[in-house]
Amino acid sequence: GPGPTCVLGIDLGTTSVKAALVTGTERGLALAQSCSRETQAHSDSPGAAPQGMEQDVQKILRALNECLAALPQQQLQQVTHIGISGQMHGVVFWKSDKGCKWSESGPGPAFEADEVSHLVTWQDGRCSPTFLTSLPLPQSHLSLATGFGCATVFWYSKNSPDFLKAYDAAGTIQDYVVAMLCDLKKPLMSVQNAASWGYFNCRNKSWNTEILKKSGFPVHLLPEVGDPGSIAGRTTCAWHGIPKGAKVGIALGDFQCSVYSCLTERTDAVLNISTSAQLTISMPLGFQPPEAPDPSSAVTYFPYFNGDYLAVAASLNGGNVLATFVGMVAQWAQELGFQVQESAIYPRIIQAALAQKHSKLSVHPTIFGERHLPELLASVSSIGASELSLGHVTRALCRGLVENLCSMFPVQHLQELGVSRILGSGSALARNQVLRQEVERIFPFPVVYGKDVDAAVGAAMVM
Repeated sequence: GPGPTCVLGIDLGTTSVKAALVTGTERGLALAQSCSRETQAHSDSPGAAPQGMEQDVQKILRALNECLAALPQQQLQQVTHIGISGQMHGVVFWKSDKGCKWSESGPGPAFEADEVSHLVTWQDGRCSPTFLTSLPLPQSHLSLATGFGCATVFWYSKNSPDFLKAYDAAGTIQDYVVAMLCDLKKPLMSVQNAASWGYFNCRNKSWNTEILKKSGFPVHLLPEVGDPGSIAGRTTCAWHGIPKGAKVGIALGDFQCSVYSCLTERTDAVLNISTSAQLTISMPLGFQPPEAPDPSSAVTYFPYFNGDYLAVAASLNGGNVLATFVGMVAQWAQELGFQVQESAIYPRIIQAALAQKHSKLSVHPTIFGERHLPELLASVSSIGASELSLGHVTRALCRGLVENLCSMFPVQHLQELGVSRILGSGSALARNQVLRQEVERIFPFPVVYGKDVDAAVGAAMVM
């Protein structure tokens, strides 16, 4: 049949919300309009401070409503499908019949949070290693970590059971928005988000219900699970002028949608360096992950679409390391009595590094550790007196960032999986020519830049 007239893609991110309108053209899908708003939703976590990391759902919805209000009314009225992605692993709780309040605002009805908890995000650190080892072993190919939905529910059930009594539904923030739009009595969650919560078996697409029940986990809070790409329901109101009855897709993971927005060939690998860094490839058809995780492995397998999996080396060290380095230089300058803006330092160090093609200096840049090696922090070696300039150090730092990713997902492994090209994306890669030079030096594949990842566009494309 004819494709949808206009598709709305939404991404509910850690720091901002983005909405994108995608339309069909003779050449395929095209981005018509987009809008982004910072949520500024960080909130205190009284019960779990200082390790807690929570966000105010009301502020996230305010940013979402502002985004939609900024899009052209005429195009919103043509929307037939809505795709929604968002930050994975986190959990929000709500009362299924009182999760939101609808009100008339502007061109059409909108909803705001009602009986809803804070969102406990993927960055939450309340589940200590000791606490995690006290939990039952999941029947899953993914290791359990702090910030994962099921680990957080376990924490509440053991530390604050009365908190959970106020709610009868739970999901990621994107699952919550889908449930409100479609008035779902029981939340519906995609395999992607379920896998990110822990205690989910991707092979048989089911929660580890028996294991959880035996440990006193409130299994009634677990959502129903469906396939990514399927329809969760239809809008029950004319939301911001979007017609009542528009189809809403089951909520998706932001990571998978980001990859979907730019990955076109199975032989492509996506290298994204922004705050953190990821190297991702699509696994061959029919691939199934191992039954149990290998905690020492740097590569994780994420459920993708149509039963496929992505192999991901996700580094905690990317542009954030360069930002820390720039901050250190600015602080040293200040201590020496000079005021230098960090924004002025960045282009200078890149220029200096471009003048130094080689550096024997070796920087292992993992100042934030890695999930598979949390204790291994950064180090510098092979320090020679002739290689202490800003240019030498910056060149070595950029090379170290790329080498770290390459150590997590070695070139030989990529070649065995049939990779023939790398798609480079992300703000750090776009802004830093030295980083791009090191990518091209270390990886023996053609590198194509400019195919930026966009979870909101990816969520729309899936529809």
